[in-house]
Amino acid sequence: MSKIFKIIIIFLLLFSSVAAENIKIFEFTERELSELEVRKVRGADNKTSYSVGSNENGNYLKAVADNAASGLGKEIKINLNKTPYINITWKIEKDLKGIKENTKKGHDYAARVFAIKKTGATPLSNRAINYIFSSNSEAGENWPSPYTKKSIDNVLASTKNNFNEWVTVKANVKEDFKRFHELDVDELDGLAIMADTDNSKMKSISYFQNIYFSED
Repeated sequence: MSKIFKIIIIFLLLFSSVAAENIKIFEFTERELSELEVRKVRGADNKTSYSVGSNENGNYLKAVADNAASGLGKEIKINLNKTPYINITWKIEKDLKGIKENTKKGHDYAARVFAIKKTGATPLSNRAINYIFSSNSEAGENWPSPYTKKSIDNVLASTKNNFNEWVTVKANVKEDFKRFHELDVDELDGLAIMADTDNSKMKSISYFQNIYFSED
């Protein structure tokens, strides 16, 4: 094998490893937590309490929502043609049993991750897929948010099957925007984490870990 050919093979292997690299979204460190944008839900009495910790699998975010609602947002460009899959590892320690999540009075979740696409000049024009760890519904169920049809609630996990244990889920964000919003989205504009209980006035405890985008 010639020297030039060997060099070409090496570069191809390097390129392949880079191309297959996962796009990690959050570090879940104290520094990052202080820099993330906090958005309190209008009308909520309290903000959700967020803190960071670590275990054998790395850093995680803990969310405690006690009659509270606020999210942590991050503006980040994700190429959905290269890495369309969102991967989330999460756990719910205290859920919200008994509420009707597709109604305004029960529209609370112990853990959710928003995938956001800017489609206009104001935040109200944005479209979102709201990936849910539900306390009452089954994985695979979905419905428009009772507050706006521009956000779709899509259940990826349920405490009916995975209560107080870590579970990893995956979804094709590009296909979901096409399926739910009829949009061909090449690039995502941001991601947000939220735990909220302002409608039900209940308390939830949840954890998020290892949120990243991948090509498959």
